[in-house]
Amino acid sequence: MNITIHGIRNCDTMKKARAWLEAHGVAHDFHDYKVAGIDAATLKAWSAKVGWEKLLNRSGTTFRKLLDAEKEGLTEARALALMQAQPSMIKRPVLALGDRLLVGFDAGEYESAIATLPRD
Repeated sequence: MNITIHGIRNCDTMKKARAWLEAHGVAHDFHDYKVAGIDAATLKAWSAKVGWEKLLNRSGTTFRKLLDAEKEGLTEARALALMQAQPSMIKRPVLALGDRLLVGFDAGEYESAIATLPRD
């Protein structure tokens, strides 16, 4: 199974998540969406799985710097457009485990998810 962790290289939470994966011997790819971007279809698929509200990082400085008018009355379409234009607004990390998606880093949640993966 291909495991990919999506995020931004210098994010502290990303560093913790990547260190956890490495310490537990979990082979994974890293997609830096600040460098490589993120396509609309991927964001739409993620939103369908976990909801755009969970994906949107409202506590980050990029979101907080938006004008109040841009923050108010967000819809899925507007939120996804903001996240695609400014990937820093995507909560980190996003861990793709086949058809499963984990948003944010929680060691217990990672442990449970990894334990359920099929072994070669």
